[in-house]
Amino acid sequence: MAKVLIIGAGGVSRVAVKKCAMNSDVFSEIVLASRTKSKCDEIASEIKNELHVEIKTAKVDADNLDELVALIEDEKPQIVMNIALPYQDLTIMDACVKCGVDYLDTANYEHPDTAKFEYKEQWARDEAFKKVGIMALLGSGFDPGVTNVFCAYAQQYLFDEIHYIDILDCNAGDHGYAFATNFNPEINLREVSANGRYWQRDENGEGRWHETKPLEIKMQWDYPEIGVKDSYLMYHEEMESLCKNIKGLKRIRFFMTFGQSYLTHMKCLENVGMLRINEVEVNGVKVVPLQLLKELLPDPATLGERTVGKTNIGCAIEGLKDGKKKKIYIYNTCDHQACYRETGAQAVSYTTGVPAMIGAKMVLEKKWHGKGVFNMENFDAKPFMEELNKQGLPWKILEM
Repeated sequence: MAKVLIIGAGGVSRVAVKKCAMNSDVFSEIVLASRTKSKCDEIASEIKNELHVEIKTAKVDADNLDELVALIEDEKPQIVMNIALPYQDLTIMDACVKCGVDYLDTANYEHPDTAKFEYKEQWARDEAFKKVGIMALLGSGFDPGVTNVFCAYAQQYLFDEIHYIDILDCNAGDHGYAFATNFNPEINLREVSANGRYWQRDENGEGRWHETKPLEIKMQWDYPEIGVKDSYLMYHEEMESLCKNIKGLKRIRFFMTFGQSYLTHMKCLENVGMLRINEVEVNGVKVVPLQLLKELLPDPATLGERTVGKTNIGCAIEGLKDGKKKKIYIYNTCDHQACYRETGAQAVSYTTGVPAMIGAKMVLEKKWHGKGVFNMENFDAKPFMEELNKQGLPWKILEM
């Protein structure tokens, strides 16, 4: 029985809070906080009406260290779940260190003024977490998150050696809008319009990153329960830790599907400067074009009711078992409308919010335990995999 403080009140938070409430034997007290308290109140009211579980709400600016520390000291949670923006990871981590409370997030730190996301500054806080005797669990979403656990499970239980990993993310959902993003538009568009990267060892055994132009490399993949989709190589953060932690790895890549309409709209917006993250002056007012675009696009948290179709996210893994070549695809398929009926959110939010809850559950039950900063693949994958099947994200393995 533990108290959890959840920071953030978007679509992913809606799922995570509801799933925590559904596991009240572990999450006996829930506090939900964000900059806009009314959003917290709305989520809390829905859960009280549906599950008869009380959720306490609070207002906090996640960019303000003093406000975070005051809230944590007042509420005294056993863990802080950061489901705010990735720009705020470092501030919330520092607050947890000051207060001696375990930390969890779903995405790695992203620089507000540079289209770059990396674990470097979060990993640099390892000693601070060790000194206080607490842990940070990084990237407990789906990708990153479940995909890391899939790879760890393969390494620990299915292969003797893993040589190649392709992480594959397909959203075949249709929300009916001409253009919208399924999670925070600012984060989504920064990721997609950035250069791609993949990691590979050269003939001398040295691993290095190879950079590509945005969406330069395309392949087709036959996603189970969905079909063949165009998939584009991107950089994604889980590769940064997996290339260090999967022993014997020769190459790791990440691919995501995009429809032609999405790509056409995004290219047009990029061409006219709407994806810029530096300020421009309009009638004497300074505006960041991408932040303005975010305000104009549909709120991803409102897409659930109108989104139909499925997601399929998994890992194609090649290596050796008992001296023989082996290849599998380990994956989950989610139905947008089924997710909406359960939690009021579409599958993109669901597939991130559920693993956030499971990660916190692992920490609170001490099935995953340690001092310092950890990635998802640093622990035994089996208990997390078991929870995926129980909590609404069942996985399958396809022998290839």
